[in-house]
Amino acid sequence: MPSSGSVPSGRCRGAASRSEPDLREELALLTAGYVHVAGVDEVGRGPWAGPVCAAAVVLPLDQCDLPCLLAGVRDSKQLATSRREALFPRILAVARSVGVGWATPAAVDAQGIVCATRQAMMRAVEALDSPVDALVIDYVELPDSHLPQRSLAKADCRCLSVAAASVVAKVERDRLMRQMDTAFPGYGFAAHKGYGTRQHRDALARLGPSPIHRMSWKPLRDVEG
Repeated sequence: MPSSGSVPSGRCRGAASRSEPDLREELALLTAGYVHVAGVDEVGRGPWAGPVCAAAVVLPLDQCDLPCLLAGVRDSKQLATSRREALFPRILAVARSVGVGWATPAAVDAQGIVCATRQAMMRAVEALDSPVDALVIDYVELPDSHLPQRSLAKADCRCLSVAAASVVAKVERDRLMRQMDTAFPGYGFAAHKGYGTRQHRDALARLGPSPIHRMSWKPLRDVEG
């Protein structure tokens, strides 16, 4: 894979700080001949309940004002819920293609979290409207994919397409967990989204596990025991 050191960042003049993601990795791949580059990220590795959700986002790298159009997009963990919800439709409008993939709690229990995460990411890439030439992925490698790929630490902080994917995945999963709060009332899924809060632990002690809990997770094994 090519080095990105000599590739311009494609930033919006005067609008972006050094902490915001840029297009260096994506433009390096474009320069090397990979025209359609998908940024891939996931959310939901750590919760006690609910699926893993992944997103793949292909940005129009030939659009010179792209960093301005997506100003404010960054790692979803750095954004408030209202900000993610506001950026979500903008990403969908600007991106060439967006794919979302899921791995169920049962898949997490049966395969382990790493395999389930790869499954969700592969499904997100497969859900794109058209084939892509290369992938930029946050941390994870996809050995079952034939595509050239860059697996980078903190890619969701460094690469704009991966940051966009993190926002899409987070919004999609949060929306699903709000639906799960209606389907399985009492657990507080709308508030904690399946993560291990005191509210969640108290609900487990009171109600026992729901059908969307990850039974291989230690807190669930403790409840079962």
